[in-house]
Amino acid sequence: MTIRVLLADDQALLRATFRILIESTPGMTVVGEAADGLEAIDLVRTHRPDVVLMDIRMPNSDGLAATAAICSNPKLADVRVLILTTFENDEYVARALRSGASGFLGKDVSAEVLLAGIQTVADGESLLSPAATQALITRFLATPDPDEQLASPETMALLTQREQEVVVLAAHGKSNSEIAEELVVSPLTVRSHIQRAMTKLSARDRTQLVVMAYQSGLVRALPRD
Repeated sequence: MTIRVLLADDQALLRATFRILIESTPGMTVVGEAADGLEAIDLVRTHRPDVVLMDIRMPNSDGLAATAAICSNPKLADVRVLILTTFENDEYVARALRSGASGFLGKDVSAEVLLAGIQTVADGESLLSPAATQALITRFLATPDPDEQLASPETMALLTQREQEVVVLAAHGKSNSEIAEELVVSPLTVRSHIQRAMTKLSARDRTQLVVMAYQSGLVRALPRD
């Protein structure tokens, strides 16, 4: 199955570079390019891509607003947003994750990392394992804006003890294989627990599930430096 990618970045040269890279990769194709957030939203509605590579800083409507619009639309529930950033502002990335983005990468990553990230997000996973991502989550997502609260302590009571254990480990940035090894179960069992937890909590994806874990207090943020 071919992964269909939409590029959203105001730099034409960067979009062209990404297009060449993606189009030269078996199993991936670019279905459109957007130069700002509003155009990205329109093209997502038209093409229904599997993954959107979304820059944060763009004219007219930025990547944060576009991500929120895409991820809050039930008709676009199958679209995953992968944020590209220069890490200029950590809080921007935290807001993007709260809006429903499935993860983020720095624009200086290698081609291999970028392609692997697209594949990971397309598979329904999230990019939460790098140290930089973990730091952002522990620093910002445990204290979200009141209007963006997704979960309360009572919400987690819907999960079984094992489901809570799996969610906690996922929130610590562990992959399904790592969780399986720690709990001495199969990766398929871990995936099933994650899926059931997402269903019970109405979480859009793994990233939002992790956000809920922090917001509800199931997982505590690390002390700031």
